[in-house]
Amino acid sequence: MPAPASTRLTALARRMLRKLAWMVVVFLGITVICFWVIHLAPGSPTDLETTMNPLAGAEARKRLESIYGLDQPLYVQYAQWLGRLVRLDFGNSMSSDGRPVMERIRERLPLTVGMNVAALFLTLLLAVPIGVASAHWQGGWFDRGMTVLVFIGFAMPGFWLALLLMLFFGIHLGWLPLSGLTSLDYATLSPWGKFLDVARHLALPLFIYTFGSLAGMSRFMRSAMLEVLRQDYILTARAKGLPTRTVIFRHALRNALLPVITILGLSLPGLIGGSVIIESIFALPGLGQLFYTAVMARDYPLIMGNLVLGAVLTQAGNLIADLCYGLADPRIRNSGGDR
Repeated sequence: MPAPASTRLTALARRMLRKLAWMVVVFLGITVICFWVIHLAPGSPTDLETTMNPLAGAEARKRLESIYGLDQPLYVQYAQWLGRLVRLDFGNSMSSDGRPVMERIRERLPLTVGMNVAALFLTLLLAVPIGVASAHWQGGWFDRGMTVLVFIGFAMPGFWLALLLMLFFGIHLGWLPLSGLTSLDYATLSPWGKFLDVARHLALPLFIYTFGSLAGMSRFMRSAMLEVLRQDYILTARAKGLPTRTVIFRHALRNALLPVITILGLSLPGLIGGSVIIESIFALPGLGQLFYTAVMARDYPLIMGNLVLGAVLTQAGNLIADLCYGLADPRIRNSGGDR
């Protein structure tokens, strides 16, 4: 007999509270490790400001370390940073402008998130049908062709493909711009012209993002679909004479999506990490380029701001994956205990 709805809701609430509490513990562990590791790297912000200045001596370096709080023990620096983080204050950047970290991240966030969400949508739009078709026609010409495409996608580095596409479409054909987000005459264009100009600048990076993810996602979808199609209830549905379309899309696809949901949950942290190389190659003003410049400048507050955002995305990805599991599998949604 199934448990009452109130009992299931209470169990779900308890499970979510335990999950949120564990997420807080994991988040604190991530911040401690990241704060310690970035201070282990050679160099410091004061080195970049004093090394190239012949008039800056040891006394000037000490004053800068005192201003930035780098002369204090590491655990004191972390406690101060954590105290600001509780108030959602990431501090000020150690760059020359000294702007708040949150302000600099907020400027770059829409581009990076927008590109990656669009790439993720295109990847799902292509990977799910490709995986389903490859599993349905296993061993056929379509499956073999997609297998070759997958191996090419796995073997080809993203930066190398980006350079090839820039050489072909940007230099030889001259169809697409090589770098930046807008053209020099962007301000004089009409609204539709501005949209087309941004779309032309983002076409190559968006293709790189999508192609790199499509190979793995379609392969996961194919493997999950093959496993589901071998289940007894699928064989029973076929034996009852149900149409192939109904068997695949109504009975098999939902269960086959569970591994893909896991991959999607793990894809959210890549919004920052996976953007570093592509945004640097195409000179796009996104979070990836911001994180790269922060690391090169040893800008500790800006580095921690980006890492905290990555940790939050990781935790959010896991939580969203759990919720999507419940939507895709009624057994999980109606379960009263922990998975």
